[in-house]
Parts: sequence; structure tokens; C-alpha cells
Amino acid sequence: MASSPLITPAATTTTTSSSSSSSSSSSLRLSPSPSATPHRFPSIHRTSAPPRRIRLRGALRNPSHAQRLPVRCAAAAAATIGEGEFAAAVLESELPVLVEFVAEWCGPCRLISPVVDWASQEYKGKLKVVKIDHDANPQLIEEYKVYGLPTLILFKNGKEVPESRREGAMTKVKLKEYLDDLLEPTTVA
Repeated sequence: MASSPLITPAATTTTTSSSSSSSSSSSLRLSPSPSATPHRFPSIHRTSAPPRRIRLRGALRNPSHAQRLPVRCAAAAAATIGEGEFAAAVLESELPVLVEFVAEWCGPCRLISPVVDWASQEYKGKLKVVKIDHDANPQLIEEYKVYGLPTLILFKNGKEVPESRREGAMTKVKLKEYLDDLLEPTTVA
């Protein structure tokens, strides 16, 4: 015979009678049958540990934070361009141009956005930084074969610099190393 929980009275049953109604109250407690193992039918009333407190963060704590914020961080953020401005802003630029392909729904894009904005300020005068929205510019995505987000590509003299393509988020230190290696003048002996 399979073991099943038994319902046993935990308190006495009281019945009161009045002229038109009768009421009864009893409290019942669910307990395992004597043959049940303790781990299969745990007691409903646990007294060994206090209930856990859950800390709410962000939108759960404050519902006004629930809407998504754009990928921009500060007033000095890198310019966001589209397909129409790409030729003038990137291909015809006298400065090297770092192009970041991003999307608002992309978590790693949100992580790297402040770092790219920092780079646009740090390398001002040596490097131009622009962002391209993945969803709004499908022709550029197809032309430059952007398969992962965020993608960074450096352009010099209107052409993609070989070995300059990077996918995924990176730290400020890694981005600085990446840019310093690509921007340092190379000498041919």
C-alpha cells in the first residue's frame, strides 16, 4: 500500500447552536502517514529556518525604471548614423573611424556603450567614433557581414583595416590596447 498523507484534527471541534444556525470550526493539519519518509512529505509548518528575504533590484524595486533606456550614456556619446550618412561620415573621413554596430535589445551592446563613448572622448582629434543601429540598417549589416553584436570595425582611408574586426563586449583596458595597436604608425624598414 502506498503511503499517503493523513488529515488529523489539530484542535478540538466546537459546535455552537443557536435558534436558526449552527456553526462549527476546526483546524486541520496535514501530516505524513507513519510509514512515509520525512523527505517525501515535509511538514507544512517549518520552524527550523526563518523565511528568506528577497532583495528587489532595478525595475522590480522601482516600477518607474521598467522601460528600456537607449544605448546612449552621456551627452558626449558617439554619433549614431544611418545608411545615408555612412559614405560621408565613414568612407570619406580624413580621420580613422571606429564603427560600432549595435542594437537596443543587445545586452553586450549596453555593456560596451560607455566604453565606446569614453573612447570617442579619449581619442578626440585622432579617431572618429560612430554607431550604427543593426535593426535600422540591414544593407550595411549585409554589406559588412556583421554576424554578432556588438561589432567594432576600424576604417582608414575609406577601407576596412585588415584584422580590425572585433565582436562582443570588452573592457576599457582591452579597447585601449585594441585602438592603440591599430592607430600607431607603422614603419616599413
